[in-house]
Amino acid sequence: MTEPGSRGKRRRRRKAAGDAARRDADTRLGGLVGGRYRPLDPDDLPKIDAAARAILADVGMAEAPEIVIAQVDAAGGRLGDDGRLRFPPGLTEKALAGLARNFTLCGQDPNYDLKLGGARVHVGSGGAAPMIRDLDSGRYRESTLRDLYDAARLVDCLEHIDFFSRSLVARDMPDLGTLDVNTAYACLAGTRKHVLAAASEAASVAEIAEMCYAIAGSRDAFLARPFLSLNCNIPVPPLRFDPESCEVAAAAVRHGIPLHANTFGQMGASSPVTPAGTIAQTVAETLAGMIFAWLVDPAAKVIFGTRPMLTDLRTGAMSGGSAEGAVAMAATAQMANYYGLAGSTIAGATDSKLADAQSGYEKSLAVTLAAQAGSNLVTQACGMQASLMGCALESYVIDNDMLGAIMKSLAPIEVSDETLALAAIDEVAHGEGHFLGRPETLARMQSDFVYPGVADRRGIDEWQADGGKDIRAIALERTRELLATHYPRHLSAALDTRLRERFDIRLPRSAMEAA
Repeated sequence: MTEPGSRGKRRRRRKAAGDAARRDADTRLGGLVGGRYRPLDPDDLPKIDAAARAILADVGMAEAPEIVIAQVDAAGGRLGDDGRLRFPPGLTEKALAGLARNFTLCGQDPNYDLKLGGARVHVGSGGAAPMIRDLDSGRYRESTLRDLYDAARLVDCLEHIDFFSRSLVARDMPDLGTLDVNTAYACLAGTRKHVLAAASEAASVAEIAEMCYAIAGSRDAFLARPFLSLNCNIPVPPLRFDPESCEVAAAAVRHGIPLHANTFGQMGASSPVTPAGTIAQTVAETLAGMIFAWLVDPAAKVIFGTRPMLTDLRTGAMSGGSAEGAVAMAATAQMANYYGLAGSTIAGATDSKLADAQSGYEKSLAVTLAAQAGSNLVTQACGMQASLMGCALESYVIDNDMLGAIMKSLAPIEVSDETLALAAIDEVAHGEGHFLGRPETLARMQSDFVYPGVADRRGIDEWQADGGKDIRAIALERTRELLATHYPRHLSAALDTRLRERFDIRLPRSAMEAA
């Protein structure tokens, strides 16, 4: 029995809107799925794996501190006469089988939870830049704690940025311990989204953990919903451990903080000039860090953080915006999926100093490849300039548009009787000649389309009449507007007071409220 025309249309419109809302919720929580771009031939994945395992077993890692040697030796590894710590094939195999999979990095608000595993994709910030482009002068200067907080609260209200990874170094902090604690606080106070922080020394980890437990309500509450994780560069290419980072990693695992086991190599400098060699070495180094963390606690949540960067061989400087680096990065995301591990990559580390055309094409290429390859976490995807040495707040606003479009490219095209729309095509062809006023068009115009926030789609006359501004000028206006109005309040005043009584918080309350 068919429904009466107008009532049936309304019911179909409500159903379409409800379906769209459910799709939106699933996307926010689960992540769109990549994995269709495969720079490595599937037959070559086992070859990369075999090479990485051979590096760990035969070449080994140098400069292993006692904390690592003890764990690996007890698990069957050995320290050779040459001072290199080797990982036998059985240990690597056991660790790969035992590492945690398919876990969630939470937001303080559950709407921003990040489900990792498979080829789910989430995009966010990152960088640890020592410089920021001043909104007023347009010149780069040293970054401060307030700049970091401003970056966090800007990301908090940009809908296509899924998480906030510490993107600036607060260079106004007096020592490393104060830097670490205040970095965690500024990030956690600035956004409800998941935070990726860092610790310069192991002693800071306990304080960061205590802060997280206080915000969560208890240690158990944080362990159930970890809303902060720690970046840690455990190895130093080529094939060496960083002793302090190993201590930080062990402390993070023991305190129940999820750990990003990251490796930053540079193709042609600290890793081989060939992409295959760089990928194999980077995988081996990253696995070495993960195996150590897993030995400390087999239940640890550890992320496969491969970061194969590129050296411009004409100058010896790192290039963040190269095509070769973008492809290598995507290939390591493919390896994470091959192992079934939660993985992260860097994309968006443009060499440009401004949010200009160079910045746009370099970021778009790298982020698109990483997302299409199925990287669970794409860090440095927004806000960064100058090969990660600088941050520009207006870039977050521009890159938010870019990320919305890139993530839309992951969405599969739905093919069904409803979406093929044969009846609608027939009606329009014999009727008004356009689809603009149809109920399904109205129902889907908000749910199925991504509209830019600052990119300009107007006609030439309207654009010129409005001053003919380029995207940077519009983004600067929007950035100033957001920073003047958006002050997150997810940490209560009472909780903030307790945190300030317990920790040496250097961010003044006046910086956290509108003038």
